[in-house]
Amino acid sequence: MSSQATPTQGSRPLTPPLTSAGSPRSPLSPKSLHPPGCRHRERSPSPIRGFLIPSPLPTRRNRTCSATARASEGPVFAGVCKCFSRSKGHGFITPSDGGKDIFVHISDIEGEYVPVEGDEVSYKVCSIPPKFEKVQAVEVTITHLNPGSKHETWSGHIVSG
Repeated sequence: MSSQATPTQGSRPLTPPLTSAGSPRSPLSPKSLHPPGCRHRERSPSPIRGFLIPSPLPTRRNRTCSATARASEGPVFAGVCKCFSRSKGHGFITPSDGGKDIFVHISDIEGEYVPVEGDEVSYKVCSIPPKFEKVQAVEVTITHLNPGSKHETWSGHIVSG
């Protein structure tokens, strides 16, 4: 036997440990703590992204072209803003013909002003996945500002109504 023989355990030769920095299992590699097949999902930008799961609600940015086309072709409805929170990014509209309140996302509001309670609005509807049983308001436009309330523009200026 020569001094350069490979050490064996039983009848199988032992493989020396990996030491190159590019190896995924190397102790020198920063990726050694992550499994090799780890996938990262795209998430919506958020200041506290690590604490939130991705929103299932389709916003203007992630709505499909076909859903946008179907909403644009639909009828225009009228209603009154029940509530809207600029900091939360959503609110609800009470339809003029009665029925359940309709969700509205901040990305679907068009115009100069942030809606407040009592503003009359016009909107179209788009169904919400995954079951497409509920709807949300899209292409929301304020038709009449609520008199006597202060309105804020998107740039932050406050206008007395």
